[in-house]
Amino acid sequence: MNRTEMIAAIADKANISKKDADKALKAFTDTVAEELAAGRKVQLVGFGTFEVSERAARVGINPHTRKPLEIKASKAPKFKAGKALKDAIN
Repeated sequence: MNRTEMIAAIADKANISKKDADKALKAFTDTVAEELAAGRKVQLVGFGTFEVSERAARVGINPHTRKPLEIKASKAPKFKAGKALKDAIN
């Protein structure tokens, strides 16, 4: 499912216009991104939790030259599915 299909599905299920569904989806994604950037997690009971995972700096190997290279520490978004979502899938 792509963004356009998601907007259409939200509009249909919530009985709202596609324009309003687009605004709601954008507000949701922007809010989650802002909270994660601030170092906080977003927990939606029954659905799941969005949080930031810290990756430590490490030494990797360039596959082309086989020489070691330094990989900087970074942060990555992570999603952990909630029990209700897992149950709905299984």
